[in-house]
Amino acid sequence: MTTKEQADFSSFLALDIRLGRIVRVEDSQAIKPTYRITADFGEEIGTKVTVAAYTHYPKEKLKGLLILGLVNIGVMKMGPEKSEFLCIGVPNENGEAVPLTSLDDVPLGGAVY
Repeated sequence: MTTKEQADFSSFLALDIRLGRIVRVEDSQAIKPTYRITADFGEEIGTKVTVAAYTHYPKEKLKGLLILGLVNIGVMKMGPEKSEFLCIGVPNENGEAVPLTSLDDVPLGGAVY
């Protein structure tokens, strides 16, 4: 994989990446195997739903997990599902999505800087 073209700092500032906690994990109705994940991003933003390819994890392992989410992307349709944020992750050695998480219990809704 190659790096993308360089963005200026204002491009980063346009992204609203927040810390959230996964509060619900359900099977989605999208064509690809995915979960419908609801995350709480704190009082200012509230809860948002996304569809994510984390089905190699049991639902119980994901529930309660602190994650980073891009919350200002609007609503995207994924088949019959809607996605209101992007759960930020990286691929593991098998190409499966692994969410970026926090090791510490910090307040929900904190912005990445």
